[in-house]
Amino acid sequence: MVTGIIPPHLLTRLARLDDPRFGRAAAAARHALVRDPSVRDGRARLAALHAPAVDAGGLHRTISDAQNAETLPGVTARGEGDPATGDAAVDEAYDGLGATYALFSDAYGRDSIDGAGLPLRATVHFGAQYDNAFWDGERMVFGDGDGEVFRRFTASLSVIGHELAHGVTDHTARLVYRGQSGALNESVSDVFGALVEQYERRQDAASATWLIGAGLFTDEVEGDALRSMAAPGTAYDDDLLGKDPQPGHMRDFIDTVEDNGGVHLNSGIPNRAFHHVATALGGFAWERAGRIWYDTLLSGLEPNIDFAGFAEATIRTAELAFGAESGEATAVRGGWSEVGVRGDAAA
Repeated sequence: MVTGIIPPHLLTRLARLDDPRFGRAAAAARHALVRDPSVRDGRARLAALHAPAVDAGGLHRTISDAQNAETLPGVTARGEGDPATGDAAVDEAYDGLGATYALFSDAYGRDSIDGAGLPLRATVHFGAQYDNAFWDGERMVFGDGDGEVFRRFTASLSVIGHELAHGVTDHTARLVYRGQSGALNESVSDVFGALVEQYERRQDAASATWLIGAGLFTDEVEGDALRSMAAPGTAYDDDLLGKDPQPGHMRDFIDTVEDNGGVHLNSGIPNRAFHHVATALGGFAWERAGRIWYDTLLSGLEPNIDFAGFAEATIRTAELAFGAESGEATAVRGGWSEVGVRGDAAA
Protein backbone atom coordinates (compact mmCIF):
# COMPACT_ATOMS: atom_id res chain seq x y z
CA MET A 1 0.00 0.00 0.00
CA VAL A 2 1.29 3.41 -0.92
CA THR A 3 0.62 6.90 0.39
CA GLY A 4 0.62 10.02 -1.72
CA ILE A 5 3.62 12.08 -2.71
CA ILE A 6 3.46 14.28 0.43
CA PRO A 7 5.01 12.40 3.36
CA PRO A 8 2.93 12.10 6.55
CA HIS A 9 5.51 14.01 8.62
CA LEU A 10 5.01 17.09 6.45
CA LEU A 11 1.22 16.90 6.62
CA THR A 12 1.37 16.41 10.39
CA ARG A 13 3.57 19.47 10.81
CA LEU A 14 1.26 21.59 8.65
CA ALA A 15 -1.84 20.29 10.43
CA ARG A 16 -0.47 21.65 13.72
CA LEU A 17 0.09 25.17 12.40
CA ASP A 18 -1.51 27.89 14.47
CA ASP A 19 -0.92 30.84 12.16
CA PRO A 20 -3.83 32.69 10.54
CA ARG A 21 -1.71 33.31 7.45
CA PHE A 22 -1.76 29.57 6.72
CA GLY A 23 -5.23 28.58 7.85
CA ARG A 24 -6.10 26.94 4.54
CA ALA A 25 -2.86 24.94 4.56
CA ALA A 26 -3.47 23.66 8.09
CA ALA A 27 -7.06 22.67 7.30
CA ALA A 28 -6.01 21.00 4.04
CA ALA A 29 -3.28 19.01 5.82
CA ARG A 30 -5.72 17.84 8.50
CA HIS A 31 -8.13 16.67 5.83
CA ALA A 32 -5.40 14.88 3.88
CA LEU A 33 -4.30 13.02 7.01
CA VAL A 34 -7.85 11.76 7.47
CA ARG A 35 -8.41 11.02 3.79
CA ASP A 36 -5.12 9.32 2.93
CA PRO A 37 -5.59 6.13 5.03
CA SER A 38 -8.76 5.35 3.06
CA VAL A 39 -6.75 5.83 -0.15
CA ARG A 40 -4.13 3.37 1.09
CA ASP A 41 -6.76 0.83 2.10
CA GLY A 42 -8.49 1.12 -1.26
CA ARG A 43 -5.26 0.60 -3.11
CA ALA A 44 -4.40 -2.43 -1.00
CA ARG A 45 -7.75 -3.99 -1.90
CA LEU A 46 -7.17 -3.32 -5.59
CA ALA A 47 -3.71 -4.86 -5.47
CA ALA A 48 -5.03 -7.93 -3.66
CA LEU A 49 -7.69 -8.58 -6.29
CA HIS A 50 -5.21 -8.80 -9.20
CA ALA A 51 -8.11 -8.22 -11.55
CA PRO A 52 -6.95 -8.45 -15.17
CA ALA A 53 -7.13 -5.12 -16.95
CA VAL A 54 -8.49 -4.59 -20.43
CA ASP A 55 -5.22 -3.80 -22.15
CA ALA A 56 -5.37 -2.21 -25.56
CA GLY A 57 -1.64 -1.87 -26.28
CA GLY A 58 0.02 1.46 -26.97
CA LEU A 59 -0.64 4.79 -25.31
CA HIS A 60 -4.25 5.40 -24.25
CA ARG A 61 -4.91 8.30 -21.86
CA THR A 62 -8.12 9.52 -20.23
CA ILE A 63 -8.12 12.57 -17.97
CA SER A 64 -11.17 13.15 -15.77
CA ASP A 65 -12.20 16.16 -13.71
CA ALA A 66 -13.51 15.53 -10.17
CA GLN A 67 -14.73 19.14 -10.07
CA ASN A 68 -13.46 19.48 -6.48
CA ALA A 69 -15.49 16.52 -5.26
CA GLU A 70 -13.89 13.35 -3.88
CA THR A 71 -15.75 10.91 -6.10
CA LEU A 72 -13.79 9.03 -8.75
CA PRO A 73 -13.38 9.08 -11.66
CA GLY A 74 -15.18 12.38 -12.32
CA VAL A 75 -16.23 13.81 -15.69
CA THR A 76 -14.09 12.98 -18.73
CA ALA A 77 -12.14 16.10 -19.73
CA ARG A 78 -9.65 14.85 -22.33
CA GLY A 79 -9.09 11.58 -24.15
CA GLU A 80 -6.23 10.20 -26.21
CA GLY A 81 -5.55 12.41 -29.20
CA ASP A 82 -7.85 15.21 -28.08
CA PRO A 83 -6.51 18.78 -28.29
CA ALA A 84 -5.36 20.73 -25.25
CA THR A 85 -8.24 22.01 -23.13
CA GLY A 86 -6.69 25.15 -21.63
CA ASP A 87 -7.18 23.72 -18.14
CA ALA A 88 -3.59 23.56 -16.84
CA ALA A 89 -4.20 20.57 -14.56
CA VAL A 90 -5.93 18.53 -17.29
CA ASP A 91 -3.25 19.26 -19.86
CA GLU A 92 -0.31 18.75 -17.46
CA ALA A 93 -1.73 15.38 -16.39
CA TYR A 94 -2.23 14.36 -20.03
CA ASP A 95 1.33 15.35 -20.96
CA GLY A 96 2.78 13.80 -17.80
CA LEU A 97 1.14 10.42 -18.43
CA GLY A 98 2.51 10.55 -21.96
CA ALA A 99 6.02 11.42 -20.80
CA THR A 100 6.00 8.54 -18.31
CA TYR A 101 4.77 6.11 -20.93
CA ALA A 102 7.49 7.34 -23.31
CA LEU A 103 10.33 6.67 -20.88
CA PHE A 104 9.27 3.12 -20.11
CA SER A 105 8.39 2.36 -23.74
CA ASP A 106 11.39 3.94 -25.46
CA ALA A 107 14.10 3.16 -22.91
CA TYR A 108 12.94 -0.24 -21.62
CA GLY A 109 10.47 -1.60 -24.16
CA ARG A 110 7.67 -1.65 -21.58
CA ASP A 111 4.14 -1.13 -22.87
CA SER A 112 2.55 0.96 -20.11
CA ILE A 113 2.49 0.34 -16.36
CA ASP A 114 1.70 -3.37 -16.54
CA GLY A 115 3.82 -4.10 -19.61
CA ALA A 116 0.71 -5.01 -21.60
CA GLY A 117 -0.78 -1.69 -22.65
CA LEU A 118 -2.76 -0.75 -19.56
CA PRO A 119 -4.74 2.42 -20.37
CA LEU A 120 -3.47 5.36 -18.32
CA ARG A 121 -6.13 7.23 -16.40
CA ALA A 122 -5.97 10.29 -14.20
CA THR A 123 -8.35 12.48 -12.24
CA VAL A 124 -7.57 16.15 -11.57
CA HIS A 125 -9.19 18.78 -9.34
CA PHE A 126 -9.75 16.10 -6.71
CA GLY A 127 -11.28 17.54 -3.53
CA ALA A 128 -11.22 21.10 -2.29
CA GLN A 129 -7.62 22.28 -1.83
CA TYR A 130 -6.49 18.66 -1.52
CA ASP A 131 -2.80 18.48 -0.60
CA ASN A 132 -1.61 15.31 -2.31
CA ALA A 133 -1.32 13.19 -5.43
CA PHE A 134 -1.46 9.40 -5.50
CA TRP A 135 -1.69 6.26 -7.63
CA ASP A 136 -4.59 4.16 -6.29
CA GLY A 137 -3.82 1.00 -8.23
CA GLU A 138 -6.11 2.05 -11.05
CA ARG A 139 -5.53 5.72 -11.79
CA MET A 140 -3.53 8.82 -10.90
CA VAL A 141 -5.35 11.34 -8.68
CA PHE A 142 -4.23 14.96 -8.25
CA GLY A 143 -5.27 17.63 -5.79
CA ASP A 144 -5.01 21.34 -6.51
CA GLY A 145 -3.08 22.15 -3.34
CA ASP A 146 -4.02 24.68 -0.68
CA GLY A 147 -2.45 27.66 -2.46
CA GLU A 148 -0.56 28.74 0.66
CA VAL A 149 2.09 26.01 0.91
CA PHE A 150 1.39 23.71 -2.05
CA ARG A 151 0.49 24.48 -5.65
CA ARG A 152 -1.41 22.09 -7.92
CA PHE A 153 0.20 18.66 -8.01
CA THR A 154 0.16 18.25 -11.78
CA ALA A 155 2.77 21.02 -12.00
CA SER A 156 5.65 18.62 -11.26
CA LEU A 157 6.52 16.01 -13.88
CA SER A 158 8.71 14.13 -11.40
CA VAL A 159 5.63 13.71 -9.16
CA ILE A 160 3.60 12.22 -12.00
CA GLY A 161 6.44 9.87 -12.93
CA HIS A 162 7.00 8.93 -9.28
CA GLU A 163 3.40 7.93 -8.65
CA LEU A 164 2.99 6.01 -11.90
CA ALA A 165 6.23 4.17 -11.13
CA HIS A 166 4.51 2.77 -8.05
CA GLY A 167 2.27 1.02 -10.56
CA VAL A 168 5.30 -0.45 -12.31
CA THR A 169 6.59 -1.75 -8.97
CA ASP A 170 3.14 -3.21 -8.22
CA HIS A 171 3.33 -5.19 -11.45
CA THR A 172 6.96 -6.32 -11.03
CA ALA A 173 8.80 -6.57 -7.71
CA ARG A 174 5.79 -5.77 -5.48
CA LEU A 175 8.07 -4.44 -2.74
CA VAL A 176 6.32 -4.53 0.62
CA TYR A 177 5.54 -1.00 1.77
CA ARG A 178 7.18 -1.12 5.18
CA GLY A 179 10.69 -0.71 6.55
CA GLN A 180 13.60 -1.01 4.15
CA SER A 181 11.60 -2.68 1.38
CA GLY A 182 9.10 0.19 1.65
CA ALA A 183 11.89 2.76 1.48
CA LEU A 184 13.15 0.95 -1.64
CA ASN A 185 9.62 1.13 -3.05
CA GLU A 186 9.67 4.90 -2.54
CA SER A 187 13.21 5.21 -3.87
CA VAL A 188 12.44 3.27 -7.05
CA SER A 189 9.59 5.69 -7.69
CA ASP A 190 11.90 8.65 -7.10
CA VAL A 191 14.44 7.13 -9.50
CA PHE A 192 11.96 6.76 -12.32
CA GLY A 193 10.20 10.02 -11.48
CA ALA A 194 13.53 11.78 -11.96
CA LEU A 195 14.25 9.81 -15.13
CA VAL A 196 10.86 10.67 -16.64
CA GLU A 197 11.69 14.35 -16.19
CA GLN A 198 15.23 13.93 -17.53
CA TYR A 199 14.06 11.93 -20.55
CA GLU A 200 11.40 14.50 -21.41
CA ARG A 201 13.96 17.32 -21.16
CA ARG A 202 16.86 15.31 -22.64
CA GLN A 203 19.03 16.15 -19.64
CA ASP A 204 22.16 14.19 -18.86
CA ALA A 205 23.08 13.13 -15.33
CA ALA A 206 25.37 16.10 -14.79
CA SER A 207 22.85 18.78 -15.79
CA ALA A 208 19.73 17.28 -14.15
CA THR A 209 18.42 18.76 -10.91
CA TRP A 210 17.72 15.39 -9.24
CA LEU A 211 14.86 17.07 -7.36
CA ILE A 212 11.54 15.37 -6.71
CA GLY A 213 8.56 17.70 -6.58
CA ALA A 214 10.23 20.89 -7.79
CA GLY A 215 7.57 23.54 -8.37
CA LEU A 216 5.12 22.25 -5.76
CA PHE A 217 5.94 24.83 -3.10
CA THR A 218 4.53 28.34 -3.19
CA ASP A 219 6.80 31.35 -2.78
CA GLU A 220 6.03 31.30 0.96
CA VAL A 221 8.22 28.21 1.42
CA GLU A 222 12.02 28.25 1.66
CA GLY A 223 12.75 25.16 -0.35
CA ASP A 224 13.37 23.75 -3.81
CA ALA A 225 11.41 20.49 -3.73
CA LEU A 226 10.15 17.63 -1.58
CA ARG A 227 13.38 15.65 -1.89
CA SER A 228 16.87 15.88 -3.35
CA MET A 229 18.35 12.65 -4.65
CA ALA A 230 21.78 14.24 -4.99
CA ALA A 231 21.87 15.58 -1.43
CA PRO A 232 19.16 14.09 0.80
CA GLY A 233 18.34 16.43 3.68
CA THR A 234 18.78 19.65 1.68
CA ALA A 235 15.53 19.98 -0.30
CA TYR A 236 13.99 22.50 2.09
CA ASP A 237 14.72 24.36 5.31
CA ASP A 238 11.70 26.39 6.27
CA ASP A 239 10.01 27.81 9.36
CA LEU A 240 6.72 26.15 8.40
CA LEU A 241 7.99 22.78 7.24
CA GLY A 242 11.17 22.49 9.28
CA LYS A 243 14.35 21.06 7.77
CA ASP A 244 14.33 18.21 5.30
CA PRO A 245 14.97 15.16 7.55
CA GLN A 246 16.09 12.65 4.91
CA PRO A 247 19.34 10.79 5.63
CA GLY A 248 21.81 10.03 2.86
CA HIS A 249 23.94 7.42 4.65
CA MET A 250 23.28 4.30 6.72
CA ARG A 251 24.92 5.84 9.77
CA ASP A 252 21.96 8.24 9.89
CA PHE A 253 19.26 5.63 9.24
CA ILE A 254 16.03 6.62 11.02
CA ASP A 255 14.49 3.90 13.17
CA THR A 256 10.82 4.78 13.57
CA VAL A 257 7.36 3.22 13.56
CA GLU A 258 5.89 6.30 11.85
CA ASP A 259 5.34 6.41 8.10
CA ASN A 260 5.38 2.61 7.80
CA GLY A 261 8.86 2.53 9.29
CA GLY A 262 10.19 5.71 7.70
CA VAL A 263 9.65 4.81 4.05
CA HIS A 264 9.69 8.46 2.88
CA LEU A 265 12.70 9.25 5.06
CA ASN A 266 15.14 6.38 4.61
CA SER A 267 14.53 6.32 0.86
CA GLY A 268 17.15 9.07 0.76
CA ILE A 269 19.85 6.42 1.22
CA PRO A 270 19.14 4.34 -1.93
CA ASN A 271 18.28 7.58 -3.76
CA ARG A 272 21.78 8.91 -3.15
CA ALA A 273 23.27 5.56 -4.15
CA PHE A 274 21.49 5.76 -7.52
CA HIS A 275 22.57 9.36 -8.03
CA HIS A 276 26.18 8.32 -7.37
CA VAL A 277 25.91 5.52 -9.95
CA ALA A 278 24.29 7.76 -12.56
CA THR A 279 26.79 10.59 -12.23
CA ALA A 280 29.76 8.21 -12.09
CA LEU A 281 28.66 6.69 -15.39
CA GLY A 282 27.74 10.02 -16.93
CA GLY A 283 25.63 10.56 -20.01
CA PHE A 284 21.89 9.95 -19.92
CA ALA A 285 20.98 8.26 -16.64
CA TRP A 286 18.12 6.24 -18.11
CA GLU A 287 20.46 4.41 -20.48
CA ARG A 288 22.69 2.48 -18.05
CA ALA A 289 21.94 3.29 -14.40
CA GLY A 290 18.18 3.31 -15.06
CA ARG A 291 18.41 0.14 -17.12
CA ILE A 292 20.18 -1.65 -14.25
CA TRP A 293 17.51 -0.57 -11.75
CA TYR A 294 14.67 -1.48 -14.15
CA ASP A 295 16.09 -4.92 -14.92
CA THR A 296 16.61 -5.50 -11.20
CA LEU A 297 12.87 -4.93 -10.64
CA LEU A 298 12.23 -7.76 -13.10
CA SER A 299 14.84 -10.11 -11.61
CA GLY A 300 12.66 -11.91 -9.05
CA LEU A 301 13.28 -9.85 -5.92
CA GLU A 302 11.91 -10.93 -2.56
CA PRO A 303 9.08 -8.51 -1.67
CA ASN A 304 10.63 -7.93 1.78
CA ILE A 305 14.15 -7.31 0.46
CA ASP A 306 16.34 -4.92 2.46
CA PHE A 307 18.88 -2.36 1.25
CA ALA A 308 21.77 -4.83 1.31
CA GLY A 309 19.82 -7.41 -0.67
CA PHE A 310 18.73 -4.85 -3.24
CA ALA A 311 22.29 -3.57 -3.54
CA GLU A 312 23.58 -7.06 -4.31
CA ALA A 313 20.75 -7.56 -6.81
CA THR A 314 21.70 -4.39 -8.70
CA ILE A 315 25.34 -5.46 -8.70
CA ARG A 316 24.42 -8.87 -10.14
CA THR A 317 22.30 -7.18 -12.80
CA ALA A 318 25.16 -4.89 -13.77
CA GLU A 319 27.66 -7.73 -13.87
CA LEU A 320 25.39 -9.89 -16.04
CA ALA A 321 24.66 -7.05 -18.45
CA PHE A 322 28.09 -5.42 -18.67
CA GLY A 323 30.64 -7.74 -17.04
CA ALA A 324 31.99 -8.10 -13.51
CA GLU A 325 34.93 -5.76 -14.14
CA SER A 326 32.98 -3.25 -16.20
CA GLY A 327 32.70 0.41 -15.37
CA GLU A 328 28.97 -0.10 -14.83
CA ALA A 329 29.43 -2.81 -12.21
CA THR A 330 32.18 -0.80 -10.53
CA ALA A 331 29.93 2.26 -10.38
CA VAL A 332 27.08 0.28 -8.80
CA ARG A 333 29.36 -1.23 -6.18
CA GLY A 334 30.74 2.23 -5.48
CA GLY A 335 27.29 3.79 -5.17
CA TRP A 336 26.20 1.41 -2.44
CA SER A 337 29.54 1.78 -0.66
CA GLU A 338 29.19 5.56 -0.79
CA VAL A 339 26.03 5.41 1.33
CA GLY A 340 27.28 2.76 3.76
CA VAL A 341 25.15 -0.15 2.55
CA ARG A 342 28.28 -2.05 1.50
CA GLY A 343 31.41 -2.03 3.60
CA ASP A 344 33.95 -2.01 0.81
CA ALA A 345 35.67 1.21 -0.21
CA ALA A 346 33.80 3.36 -2.67
CA ALA A 347 35.07 2.73 -6.15
